[in-house]
Amino acid sequence: MAHVEQATEHPDRIAGNGAEPASRAVAHPTPRERAARGKAVRAELPRAVHGEWEPASSRRDPVELLEQQAASRVPELVPIRYGRMLVSPFTYFRGAAYPMAADLADEPRTGLEVQLCGDAHLSNFGVFAAPDRRLVFSVNDFDETLPGPFEWDVKRLVASFAVAGRDRGFDAKQRRAVTTTVTRAYREAMRDFAAMKNLDLWYFRIEVDDVAALASRQGTAKQIKRFERNVAHARSKDSMKAFAKLTELVDGEPRIVSDPPLIVPIEELLSEREQHRLDDFMHGVFRAYRRTLTTDRRRLLDRYRYVHLARKVVGVGSVGTRAWIVLMLGRDAEDPLFLQFKEAEASVLEPFLGKSAFPSHGQRVVEGQRLTQAASDVMLGWMRATDVGGQSRHYYIRQLWDAKGSALVETMNPRAMTVYAELCGRTLAKAHARSGDAIAIAAYLGSGSSFDQALAAFAETYADQNERDYTALSEAVASGRVAAERDV
Repeated sequence: MAHVEQATEHPDRIAGNGAEPASRAVAHPTPRERAARGKAVRAELPRAVHGEWEPASSRRDPVELLEQQAASRVPELVPIRYGRMLVSPFTYFRGAAYPMAADLADEPRTGLEVQLCGDAHLSNFGVFAAPDRRLVFSVNDFDETLPGPFEWDVKRLVASFAVAGRDRGFDAKQRRAVTTTVTRAYREAMRDFAAMKNLDLWYFRIEVDDVAALASRQGTAKQIKRFERNVAHARSKDSMKAFAKLTELVDGEPRIVSDPPLIVPIEELLSEREQHRLDDFMHGVFRAYRRTLTTDRRRLLDRYRYVHLARKVVGVGSVGTRAWIVLMLGRDAEDPLFLQFKEAEASVLEPFLGKSAFPSHGQRVVEGQRLTQAASDVMLGWMRATDVGGQSRHYYIRQLWDAKGSALVETMNPRAMTVYAELCGRTLAKAHARSGDAIAIAAYLGSGSSFDQALAAFAETYADQNERDYTALSEAVASGRVAAERDV
């Protein structure tokens, strides 16, 4: 049985690559000085350079990097991860944040830092319910978040559209129209954010109504209807729907259904002796998690009682990390709350950008999300526990389903993907403007299309590399070097 470790908070640390006292004097350069900095960086690192990528002669084997990641994961789930990655070059790309980070690390950097998502591909954007219950659109995955050069996120996002365009059968001209749209939207949005007052920027968010307006201006009637269906589906994804789909009654008490290896209830993973200690362990878990919530949200959590726990396989790149779903009940059986405890390992960016300032990777994820999103899940928190093998594990906690929804990339035609590219570009710029210097970044990008064209070229070159890496993983499976298992 694992034991829970004390949650450690460092109020004198801020997001960054090192500890920095909150009392330290903060410089306040003028807008003109900030713009001058961006232009100076442009002189040192011309925007066209970003389009000149080629694999380094010392480039590491991508399968070796993936196996390095797999070493700390649940062994029996790693083949499922590889199976999901091998569905297509696009699904491979989704799981290959680490190899791409290694590639970006060899490139010259602007030094214009933001809180990076770290894995900003197009499927890591989506809608969710803000605390006021309105649906907002934002980056929705922060497992790899870390401060770093803004262009790393933009390059991963643009490359993801090139890879997805190929997956959908778009020709080179259609893909270029999509990829240049991503960067143009990012650049123009950053210019708009650079002109905003600080509080206006801090409160700014992109709501579903804004997305609907964009879709109505640029989408077809069929696309608008599909968008409305997707929004309605997202609104319906809440704890009640999870309760209906994922539970069954056992001796009058709801229990999470067993569907191994994708969903495995806790009693199937523990010895009888460990099961007897489970209630005490879970009380410790919630005490540690509770300390990371604000006082009002602690009061909300206290209104629910723990009922059941199961391990669940999630995502593509995340498969093999330890993810748990926790069923809780409030006033009665019609008042469920599903939480997800997801393991947070070191960011794939850390070998190249330095360690996080936070002592817990769960806290790193939560603080990164809070910094970049205008509205976050009210149950967002973190904790740390030691497993039966004596290994310290870090987790972040959020609601399992809270009106979450993602775009259906597999149904997009070139026009729909172009609309979505504009939305993602603007959304990433908003996240970066909150955490970085929007004025300096806007000055670096300028008003012309140099950066747009450079990243479109980079995206195609990197999509070629992604296909070679996908083939390398396929060959590794065929040779027996690694095992893959299809679960869908």
